[in-house]
Amino acid sequence: MLRFLFARLAGAVLVLVLVAVIVFIMSRLAAGDPIALLLGDQASIADIEHVRAQYGLDQPLPTQFALWVEQLLQGNLGQSLFLQQPVAQALLDRAEPTLFLAIFAVGIAALIGIPAGMAAAIWRGSAADQAFSSLAMLGASVPSFWLGLTLIQVFAVQLGWFPASGYGDPSAGFSERLGHLLLPAIVLGLVNSALIIRFTRAAMLDILGEDYVRTARAKGLGEATVMIKHVLGNSLVPIITVLGLTMAVMIGGTVVTETVFNLPGVGNLVVRAVLRRDYPVIQGTLLVIAAIYVFINFSIDIIYTLVDPRIRLEGST
Repeated sequence: MLRFLFARLAGAVLVLVLVAVIVFIMSRLAAGDPIALLLGDQASIADIEHVRAQYGLDQPLPTQFALWVEQLLQGNLGQSLFLQQPVAQALLDRAEPTLFLAIFAVGIAALIGIPAGMAAAIWRGSAADQAFSSLAMLGASVPSFWLGLTLIQVFAVQLGWFPASGYGDPSAGFSERLGHLLLPAIVLGLVNSALIIRFTRAAMLDILGEDYVRTARAKGLGEATVMIKHVLGNSLVPIITVLGLTMAVMIGGTVVTETVFNLPGVGNLVVRAVLRRDYPVIQGTLLVIAAIYVFINFSIDIIYTLVDPRIRLEGST
């Protein structure tokens, strides 16, 4: 068990190191000088060079990377060039809409995807199976921005049931802000439910052919008991995998949806940082997103050992 966890932890650390290197290199490949953008067209060359020196951008790239890593080891993600605040504070200020959007969207995707996948597996080859499979294909094919704009037009503009954009008044209660999250959460939930439908269906079909399922039915157990306890229970590992990965992807992949609905989240922060070449924000935000992704995967590995004892036993050998 400990060997299994240590191996996963070592792999997680290695992934974060590689991500840090790649993010640093990719941010520096973007054309344009962030300091020139920051100071404007009227700034002199001397002013630009002075500010570049203040932020350490006049140093060679290896030195800049070493300085950034030193900051990271001290728990400092750096200082935004344009926001004039620490990157960590900028992330905290924008974490709430992104986090709740991801949680609500995963919940909607699970509520749609798991029952639909179960139904498709139970009635394999039937009209219901074809309908749910077609729904999954449609969900995977529809662009999230198009679906978002369509829902805004119908439910916000024409019917007036939901706000069209924004996150509400920061001083207002959470219930008002929740209303601004429902439409984008529905968009992400519908799009990502397609993957959960396919995974749930495939996982349950594998289990339905096992001997112990036929034995349970032969013993006279009710169909609901067989499906929930024996089939769904033994299909949890791949379902947990796709739910965890969906959560991780949503935290770092809500850029399009946040842009369509004008949500002040992390995705919106990244887009603005890329347009401005705000290196510290780009590097810090992407590294934090990668760390969250790695943490969720590590948590899934731990849950595996609790759900499936075979994994725990294999890891201890």
